[in-house]
Amino acid sequence: MARINYSVESDKDSTARAMGSELHISPKKSRELGRAIKGMRTKAARKYLEDVTALKQAVPFRRHCDSLGHKKGSMAAGRYPVKVAQEFLKILKNAESNAEYKGLEAENMYISHISAKRGRVIHGMRPRARGRATPKNTETVYVEMILKEVR
Repeated sequence: MARINYSVESDKDSTARAMGSELHISPKKSRELGRAIKGMRTKAARKYLEDVTALKQAVPFRRHCDSLGHKKGSMAAGRYPVKVAQEFLKILKNAESNAEYKGLEAENMYISHISAKRGRVIHGMRPRARGRATPKNTETVYVEMILKEVR
C-alpha cells in the first residue's frame, strides 16, 4: 500500500492530525458529513457524531441530495449516515489523543481541515441464477482530519 500524505501543510506545534485509510464507507456520505463538522470544536463535533449515530441529528446533504426527503428544522435534504459517523468518531478521538500526546489541550481545539478522498475499489462478484454473476464492489475512503488550537 502506498503512503498517503496529507493534502495541506500544518504547523506542527499548534495542530494535531489523524488519518483513516481504506475505510469501508461511502465516499459521498463521507464528503457530506465532513462538510457538516468542519470548523466545529472537538466537543461539539463529538456530540454531533454521537447524535447522528443515535439517529437524533440528521446530516444536511447539499451535493448528493437527489430524491432525498426533507428533515425537520432549517435543513432541506438530509440523512443519517451511521456507519460514516462511527468511523469519523474514531478518527476524531485519535486526533484528540494525538493532541494530548503533544501537550495540547484537546478541549480547546477545532477541526480546521477535514477531507474525504476516494480510495481503491475492492472488486467482487455475487453469484446469480443460471450461472451468471453480478459485480459486488466495495468502495473505500481515505479521511484526514487536522485539529488546530483556538487562539
